[in-house]
Amino acid sequence: MYAYIARRLLMLIPVLFGVSVFIFVIMRIVPGDVAMTILGTDATPESLQQLREDFGLNLPIYQQYVEWMAGVLTGDFGESMRTGKEVLPDILNRFKLTFELTLISAIISWIIAIPLGIIAAIKRNSKTDFGVRLISLLGVSVPNFALATVLILVFALFFSYSPPVGYVGFFDDPATNLQIMILPSFVLGTAMAGAVMRMTRSSILEILRQDFIRTIRAKGARERVVIFQHALRNAMIPILTIIGMQIGTLLGGTVIIEQIFSLPGLGQLVLTAITQRDFTVVQGAVLFIAFVFVLINLLVDLLYSYLDPRITYK
Repeated sequence: MYAYIARRLLMLIPVLFGVSVFIFVIMRIVPGDVAMTILGTDATPESLQQLREDFGLNLPIYQQYVEWMAGVLTGDFGESMRTGKEVLPDILNRFKLTFELTLISAIISWIIAIPLGIIAAIKRNSKTDFGVRLISLLGVSVPNFALATVLILVFALFFSYSPPVGYVGFFDDPATNLQIMILPSFVLGTAMAGAVMRMTRSSILEILRQDFIRTIRAKGARERVVIFQHALRNAMIPILTIIGMQIGTLLGGTVIIEQIFSLPGLGQLVLTAITQRDFTVVQGAVLFIAFVFVLINLLVDLLYSYLDPRITYK
């Protein structure tokens, strides 16, 4: 397994290299002068030239990339063109909120999706199964921003409640933190639950058709033991796969929810940087998200062997 982990970590190099080249080139082929975007149309030619020199924008593109990557390899993601702050500490600070939002959303998704998926599989083709499939379809189909807007209106009109503005860390004030995070987490969690619910149902149904399940039942095992100790454990591999993909996607895809709920997370940071043409922030954030996404996929692969000891890594 250690050799497998080492190989997967080595695969990070070409993946992150490709991501870095892609985002670096994309940001520089966007039409417009970044110096003029930052300083405004009233800026003098001297101030524009000075800004280009400060951030190396006057250098050939390959030289800009080499200098940027040289800094990244030493942990220096550069400075924001807008604020002058170091990029990496800002990314890590915003990432805490996005990670918490993703984690709570995933937990809500599992609490909703896995039990309902199991119930739908057990009561296949019944009214309960139809209802669960309808719920999962709604979860997949309803856009996050629409559900978020409706929930905000419902809570404001009928319960006189609106989520607090801003962000407070969980360890600073747990109660306020949960008040801020629970509504956006529920919106994201219900969207995740739809796909996980469908995968749970189909995976459980597939396992229940296997010969070893018939053998376990023939030995007189209780149905609860058959479902939870044997069927669910063997069905978790595809479920875990889709959960891992969803978590990785959410880490870089919460921008709309963060905007609606005014959460200063990583998605909002990237969106603001894109609109302001802040090259260094966008490049650093995208590279960081890609790194975390690959690590999550590695963790999911390692969990496969825990769920199924027959899986080996060579």
